[in-house]
Amino acid sequence: QVQLVESGGGLVQPGGSLRLSCAVSTSIFSLNAMAWYRQAPGKQRDLVASITRSGSTNYADSVKDRFSISRDYAKNTVHLQMNSLKPEDTAVYYCHAHSYGNNYWGQGTQVTVSS
Repeated sequence: QVQLVESGGGLVQPGGSLRLSCAVSTSIFSLNAMAWYRQAPGKQRDLVASITRSGSTNYADSVKDRFSISRDYAKNTVHLQMNSLKPEDTAVYYCHAHSYGNNYWGQGTQVTVSS
């Protein structure tokens, strides 16, 4: 069982930045891929960014050139750096791990972009 704990969400003004962190209960070397998803009220949960074991990354078109996903092997943590935030980025952000057919989710962290 893999446990994921997100942190770093909050209220930020448009144009600001936030860095989300996902602490993983196991070595991230053992995971096939890690990702961040988000879900706005009344909408489906969508992929924001992902990173595979080999380091390949993928981003939603709406966040390309603004968001960056990275890993810290020493701390078993995955980060999502979010820059130039927009009101439409407001959502609950979820950390996701995929490991040999199993999917794991964190509890989510709220990100609100508002003036």
